[in-house]
Amino acid sequence: MGDGYPLPQGFLFGASTSAHQTEGNNLASDWWAFENRAGSPVAERSGDACDSFERWQEDMQLLRDLGFTSYRFSVEWARIEPVRGEFSQSAIAHYVRMVTHARSIGLEPVVTLHHFTHPLWFAQAGGWSAPDAIDAFERYLDAVAPVIEAGVDTVVTINEPNMLAIMQTMAAGQLPTPTAGGFNDGLPRPDQAIAERIVAGHRAAMAHLRDRHPGVRAGWSIANQCVQHVAGGEQLAHEYRETREDCFVRASRGDDFVGVQSYTRTVFGADGIVPPADDVERTGTGWEFYPAALGEALRHTAELVPGVPIIVTENGIATDDDDARIRYTTGALEGLADAMADGIDVRGYLHWSALDNYEWGHWGPRFGLIAVDRDTFVRTPKPSAQWLGEHARAGRLPSGALVA
Repeated sequence: MGDGYPLPQGFLFGASTSAHQTEGNNLASDWWAFENRAGSPVAERSGDACDSFERWQEDMQLLRDLGFTSYRFSVEWARIEPVRGEFSQSAIAHYVRMVTHARSIGLEPVVTLHHFTHPLWFAQAGGWSAPDAIDAFERYLDAVAPVIEAGVDTVVTINEPNMLAIMQTMAAGQLPTPTAGGFNDGLPRPDQAIAERIVAGHRAAMAHLRDRHPGVRAGWSIANQCVQHVAGGEQLAHEYRETREDCFVRASRGDDFVGVQSYTRTVFGADGIVPPADDVERTGTGWEFYPAALGEALRHTAELVPGVPIIVTENGIATDDDDARIRYTTGALEGLADAMADGIDVRGYLHWSALDNYEWGHWGPRFGLIAVDRDTFVRTPKPSAQWLGEHARAGRLPSGALVA
């Protein structure tokens, strides 16, 4: 590990999860209701998920023992406020314990305040389109103040607002539910009104955090598909990227950081999306195996919001072939190192995901560095976890661009 790109002091090197995908039995949330309603289009339910509501200490210790320095996890609004206006002190205390324990073992907690799910009452009242949606979000932020004050320096306000806007439109019945592979024919256009409300929610959260928690750095994380074009596809690619990604990235201007979350690319030609050739390697979600997406997404984001630091809040691959995971992540980290060597201000890399977890309707896509037995919940780190953890421990990235 002596070769490669040396990381700056304080660089966040770790892995990410979200509450609904790992904790299990998120009974008061809109996603639990969506999964379990009669006739639900969801193929598989989250159920006990990874049982991480009980086993979070084990998850953290595994990451620390592997060499990682940071852990991104989310606070579940539906547990904090299962009924409108009624806040669970035990749930708040639970997340306070998570933060303090992470600190005690040497893991820097990166806490996401909203990762796709809502309390069911919020969704039933109209979600982000409700007149008092932002007021409700701010009341939730007030309630989670003890969690932030327990030792959180980095906060993600809202995870993937562009995808959240699409999901809100889908939940309203205006869009079809995606297949296991996601939207392989391209992301639907987010509802503009909902997108604007979510941006307003983020702005309110940023003002709230700066007023109540000075010193905490905050931003949100954007899903970056790495949009490209071939001859004739320039305008389509521009319009697609503008409405699905760039308008949300530009909303990060003035934030303390912006989170980049990149996995693959989408290529446009004159007639629309150009699918990968039949012989192109694909991941477990059906996406093109394209590790260069991360470096390209970082450069595009830096062009859109110059001067705003970047944290890679998600990057990874769904696969049952752990050698492929190492190959993919090596390429992604080389792109990250090249971008940093060219002066792009990247403050962290958080792999998706720490665990093989529930992937929004399916258990098949396995993104995890750590395997989880669905029956016993036994955790088993994969060779990729050992490999990536060694890089974290050494504080270096694989790179052909700069060897120190």
